Amino acid sequence: MSVSPPRPKGPPLNALRAFEAAARLGGFAAAAEELCVTPGAVSQHIKALEDWTGAPLFERRSQGVALTRLGARTAEEFRAAFDALGHAQRGLRAHAGASDVSIAALPAVAQLWLSPRMPAIRAAAPDCAISITALETPPNLRREIFDISLFFAEPSGRGNQRVLAEDEIFPVCASQVAARLTSPPDLANETLLYDATWAEEWGNWAEDADHPDLELGFGPAFSLYSLAVDEAVNGAGVLMGHAPLLRRELESGALVAPFGETMRTGMALIMETATPASAAAQRVAALLEG
Repeated sequence: MSVSPPRPKGPPLNALRAFEAAARLGGFAAAAEELCVTPGAVSQHIKALEDWTGAPLFERRSQGVALTRLGARTAEEFRAAFDALGHAQRGLRAHAGASDVSIAALPAVAQLWLSPRMPAIRAAAPDCAISITALETPPNLRREIFDISLFFAEPSGRGNQRVLAEDEIFPVCASQVAARLTSPPDLANETLLYDATWAEEWGNWAEDADHPDLELGFGPAFSLYSLAVDEAVNGAGVLMGHAPLLRRELESGALVAPFGETMRTGMALIMETATPASAAAQRVAALLEG
């Protein structure tokens, strides 16, 4: 008679993922956002892991959580392990010759920069199935199965990043609005359009253009930059334009820049590619860079 005694079981993989993400990101809420679960689910996973371990991994405080000495001692090992797992998963896809390519992009970049380029990219790479996901924050390409990300960021010089365009900002508006504008002080009489995320740019531009006393009243705010662009095209007001996003509108004349003052933000449109990358992802990345 064969003997098959029960073997000790390790903790669930999801519990280990929750611990690693919370340790790396500094909290349960941030881990939940990355893992696409609720903070309560992260808390339950970590409690299960602590029960299995027999020791606390986090100190629960009124202002959040902090790693215990044990949690801090082991967090780096789990980070390296999950990075290695992600690398192996991506290598499996790359070596299998997958033809699908997943792109993550800031919504404004997806709508205004990437979308106009997609017809030419599809024509140049007809065998690639390209999907696009709009995200507010860049994905972790070491973990999430995205092949390419497109976001505004400060250039880091990392080998898997490419600067696609330096970011410059300047007021833009429809031609009928521009006809009323001869100098920046005229903006005090106009409706200023704001992207809710980039609302501080009006003040930054005014100061950089040596108009720190310019009276700028807040106008309509938009959660999507593309909606603000549409309203500017429709003559609803003056928008702070981002050069990499408005090439089509400026070249067509749908929007004009009434003043010469531009400001470099120190940011750039960055393309980051996951490694290892499939041949299809490398092809699409080359087309985006070109």
